[in-house]
Amino acid sequence: MDTSPSMGPEALPVGLEVGLWRVVSLCGRGSYGAVYRVVHTQAPEGEAFALKMALQPWDPRFEREVELLRRVKHAGVPRLRDWGEWKVKGGGVFPYLVMEWVEGVPLYEWAEGRQVSTEEAAGVLAGVARALEAVHAVGGVHRDVKGGNVLVRRENGRAVLMDFGSGNYRGARPLTHQPPPPGTYEYQSPESVRFQWQSLRQREGRFEAGPQEDVYALGVTAYRLVTGRYPPEVEVEKTEEGYRVLPRAPVVFEPGTPVSQELAKLIRRMLSEDPSARGRAAQVAQTLEGIARGSRPETEQVLGLSGAGRFKGSGTWDAPVRRARRWAPWAALAVSGALAASGMWMRQSAPEEGTGAGRDHARMDEARDAGTVGLADAVLEVPASGDLIGEATQRVGLDMPKQPFPGQRQPPCGRPLVAVNGGCWVRTGDVTPPCGANAYEWKKECYVPALPPPRPQTSQPQ
Repeated sequence: MDTSPSMGPEALPVGLEVGLWRVVSLCGRGSYGAVYRVVHTQAPEGEAFALKMALQPWDPRFEREVELLRRVKHAGVPRLRDWGEWKVKGGGVFPYLVMEWVEGVPLYEWAEGRQVSTEEAAGVLAGVARALEAVHAVGGVHRDVKGGNVLVRRENGRAVLMDFGSGNYRGARPLTHQPPPPGTYEYQSPESVRFQWQSLRQREGRFEAGPQEDVYALGVTAYRLVTGRYPPEVEVEKTEEGYRVLPRAPVVFEPGTPVSQELAKLIRRMLSEDPSARGRAAQVAQTLEGIARGSRPETEQVLGLSGAGRFKGSGTWDAPVRRARRWAPWAALAVSGALAASGMWMRQSAPEEGTGAGRDHARMDEARDAGTVGLADAVLEVPASGDLIGEATQRVGLDMPKQPFPGQRQPPCGRPLVAVNGGCWVRTGDVTPPCGANAYEWKKECYVPALPPPRPQTSQPQ
């Protein structure tokens, strides 16, 4: 255990030694962790590594990430080199891990502004599928597969699946149950999204993510790579009784999308409503490798990916309520509680698919993650839930946490928000304890954290 000067883990100075590692530069920082480029103290001019430092003392996510990386041995997954704890004088003990430094470009950035052949795109996606195959083989799940967590190596074009901070494995020690579930909302499977919305009313149980959710997220990643937008998502209608989940629109490729029929068929399969129809990661990888090796007519050879990762248009807000679409359920709950308390409700109009303010938090998430190593913490995320593979539990309520969640609004809160323990909270209308799995009890009332709504797009992500 190291004893450091009185400083936070989010701003380690160049030259500071953490265990056997000397800080060279800060590479990225988010709500959960900061990533630094480091070198071994006994070989300061040698190979660079990535040190990921927790921003919260005793963060249990790092224990899971270390164990999962220890289990997986694959070229498409960063190699774990070291792990330990770093003590700050008067500030607690922060876990850290050190892994292989991956010199690469985030997937969507790799495709931006250049022509990528069908074979080349399939080859990169196949590398991600093979990495997932290795993860699933040891009983693990990634739970945050997306373009921002895939780096394409500069030297050979091979894909590396990054950031296992949301990962889980069979037999892992459960973490404290906290909303929202790990991962990025737009990449979560239909069954996961439906469960989240339905749980707002039922207030029980938790979703058990498995390999089929990783395959679905890879399908979303592939769809966005070749089209520049997200596939149709689960829509929710606000009714007097609560939220009603609507059937999802079919996954289609607009006329003129330059994608081969074989690749389009595979993407539709990965995005299937039926988890069992998506196939295993190994099967997906085999099909993608076949596409990468194959030949097809010249009209199908090139994907027009110059606009990959870009979105056009923006959403507007008006009242009264009709649809709660393109909102993560936990964010909708917080906002609905706040607006209900003030006698108001706002909705997002139904913009063109793949556009609108409701997408902005994912765009900011992936733009922020571009160029970082081993970070996954969206602007609106709070600590990951303790979903355990093969386990489902019921909880009747949660105690008010002693400190605000990352990204949560902080005082001054303003009406109708309430300041508690350094954070702003929304009272959940007429709901009284027991509050259920999605709210927190305080002074015999139920509250959810006040999280900022998605901000309007001001620039195109790079």
